[in-house]
Amino acid sequence: MMQKNERSPFYGQIFRLVAPIVLQNLLSAAVSSADVVMLNFVGQSAISAVSLASQYASVLFMVFYGLGTGATMLCAQYFGKKDFRAIEVVQGIAMRFSLSFSLIFALLALTVPQYMMLVFTNDAELIALGAGYIRILSVCYLCWGVTEVYISILRSVGRVAVGTVLNSVAVGLNVLLNAVFIFGWLGAPKLGVNGVALATSLSRLVELGLCFVVSARSKEVKLKFSAIFVRNKALFTDFVKLSLPALANDVVWGLAFSVYSVIIGHLGNDAVAANSLATVVRSFGTILCFGLASAGGVLLGQKIGEGRLEEARADGRRLLWLTVASGAVGGAIVLIARPFVMMYAQANFTKEALGYLGVMLLINSYYIMGCAINTTLIAGAFRAGGDSRFGLICDVITMWVYAVPLGFFAAFVLKLPVLWVYFLLCTDEFVKWPWVLRHYASGKWIKNITRDNLFAGEKG
Repeated sequence: MMQKNERSPFYGQIFRLVAPIVLQNLLSAAVSSADVVMLNFVGQSAISAVSLASQYASVLFMVFYGLGTGATMLCAQYFGKKDFRAIEVVQGIAMRFSLSFSLIFALLALTVPQYMMLVFTNDAELIALGAGYIRILSVCYLCWGVTEVYISILRSVGRVAVGTVLNSVAVGLNVLLNAVFIFGWLGAPKLGVNGVALATSLSRLVELGLCFVVSARSKEVKLKFSAIFVRNKALFTDFVKLSLPALANDVVWGLAFSVYSVIIGHLGNDAVAANSLATVVRSFGTILCFGLASAGGVLLGQKIGEGRLEEARADGRRLLWLTVASGAVGGAIVLIARPFVMMYAQANFTKEALGYLGVMLLINSYYIMGCAINTTLIAGAFRAGGDSRFGLICDVITMWVYAVPLGFFAAFVLKLPVLWVYFLLCTDEFVKWPWVLRHYASGKWIKNITRDNLFAGEKG
């Protein structure tokens, strides 16, 4: 038991984990911003098309993130018990699901990309541009199904820096290839929107190859496709019970944001372009918040798995205060960036799009606080304690019963101006606060979900 005058090691532990995660998220955001910056030289329609087409990648990423964080719920606690065989089996179960989703998305992207774009817009130019982008990105979907799960498992055992290095290589290559294929450098053809998709797919192929290199040198967690076929009823039951609600939660959340894009996409090209750039800026503001959620989830999960429940509860309070500070920092980043972003957008944005962009950035400066607290508690603390159903129920109600119907009603029934529709959509995170904070204060989310004697009676 730690004495009151003793300084908690939590802050040192979490900053060691947060630093590489933040760097990894920063690099991912850098790719998105590089896409927008380079496509700005191609035109506003190119930016809008990629923004809409990328919604499918965003939804699929949410699937993988849900599977990865769901697996982390189990693996972090089993790492606390030093049960590496259980971690390997959980990885195989997660991979079984991720590869299934990858194949479905890849087949749709290859065969009916134009219909996938039709969901978001009826603009013929945007559909044509986006369909080509989606078809090429099908390769990326397949790679993600493996890399995201494996990197999540590495993170659950504290090997966060490995994922950062892998992502750094992929991101650096992605940005370089973006320039090559968009502008036709080094003798390559000028592919515009398709060049962005090609660069992304090639860089993710390289990242997958590096995962195999890391696996070959790892003593604790290897990338074994044979683990997909390992059967363990107890772990599979736990994975379905704990991880699938986390997956459903992230898909529900990701799909809701895609529907927000559908609503905005039918309000005109100016609204789409402004939202595209505002989303990129917001992604930079939320980097620290999401990093704290991931790192906090790993730390709390390991301590709960070790049976240190009271220490985990105290660390949960420390994590919440760090999150509030990170939300304030994120909002400040958006406000500081706003004049520079507006200056940059003047080159190709219409006057109306610029007006939308300025107000959207102001809204995002406070919206980040809502995202920060909800993400840290729902995807970090609650999942660390094996509570994944609360977040699912919360997001279904606040996003699909409240925000999505409100957005459609405001846009297509009341026909409110674009910025009023955007403002109403951005109230979703704050509607969650009373439920989320009450559940956190109850402490009911702290549970040890590991089992003993998982492999008793089995060979090997």
